[in-house]
Amino acid sequence: MRSDTPASSRPPRRGWVWLAVIVTVGVLAGSAGWATATVLRPAEDPLDATPYTFVSVEQGEVSSSVNLNAVAEWSPTPVGTNQASGIVTGVVVAPGDEVVQGSTLYLLNQRPVVVAQGAVPAFRPIGEGVEGADVAQLQAMLHAQGSYSGTIDGTAGPRTVTAIKAWQKALGVAQTGLVELGDVVFVPTLPIRVSLDAELVSRGLSLSGGEPVLRGLPAAPAFTMPVTDAQAAMMPTGTAVQVTSPEGTVWDAVAGDRVTDEQSQTIVVSLSGPEGQVLCGDQCAQVPVSGQALLPSKIITVATVQGLVVPSSALITEASGQIGVIDQDGTVHPVTVVASARGMSVIDGVDAGVKVRIPATQNPAP
Repeated sequence: MRSDTPASSRPPRRGWVWLAVIVTVGVLAGSAGWATATVLRPAEDPLDATPYTFVSVEQGEVSSSVNLNAVAEWSPTPVGTNQASGIVTGVVVAPGDEVVQGSTLYLLNQRPVVVAQGAVPAFRPIGEGVEGADVAQLQAMLHAQGSYSGTIDGTAGPRTVTAIKAWQKALGVAQTGLVELGDVVFVPTLPIRVSLDAELVSRGLSLSGGEPVLRGLPAAPAFTMPVTDAQAAMMPTGTAVQVTSPEGTVWDAVAGDRVTDEQSQTIVVSLSGPEGQVLCGDQCAQVPVSGQALLPSKIITVATVQGLVVPSSALITEASGQIGVIDQDGTVHPVTVVASARGMSVIDGVDAGVKVRIPATQNPAP
């Protein structure tokens, strides 16, 4: 029986199969060879692979600081009460002025009201024959003014009356020898910096007696600095701070205790003078008595250090942990880092003028 399909319609396929096997084996062998070469090839030296340039070791300095505002604020306390009646015709003492025995505070109906030291407030007129602690306080003030040289015994005798008249003459008022209630405001301590309550004592206002017009100021205002958590972390206790005064003087300060302001959620750092000194020294009068004064300040996060300076990127760390720099010849020089700030470092262990490697941002130096 014959087949209906011609013999030529079934070509042999074995040759193609062997060809595919040979090609596949060749590709696999080539891939294996490439992988073996890649794995066995030694890693490139990072110092040779990384482009670099050179800079000279030069004399210089490094430092770092953060600019913020300090807050200065006085905390006045009532120290004296007006006992006179009349219209304020003049204000003599300015906020923050220091007053002493006999200093004039203000004028009431053109009559001076003065300050004197004493624990007992003024409560009555003082004239001949009057005795008491308030009389002794008056005698001490008259003595300080130079008009009384007698014994401070709390008795207003003839010598005290004579001294009162001399004092009244110096003030430009009638020489009656009688100190009227309200002529003197007694305060616990003198000398003292004071301020008058401007809402009570201003030209043209009326006083009737009993007003707490005089406020005493402490030796210095309180200095604080409100900061965020991140800023507080940069200024631990003892950090140096430079505060610029209202007149441009730089006051040295140190960071102290800190509390969290619950309302603003800020941290308030107290500032004080170095070694417990008054921060504003003898210039505290520059700080306004009323309200808060914002003063530009600088937090010294890294104090200024002078020496041989290189970019911090020039520093390498060897396997032993030793820090060093590499010169033009590829020699590693061990160094000690004295200080670092803002990408620069002061180092010891290498001479000025030596050129050291730093990573290059463009083509490597020839």
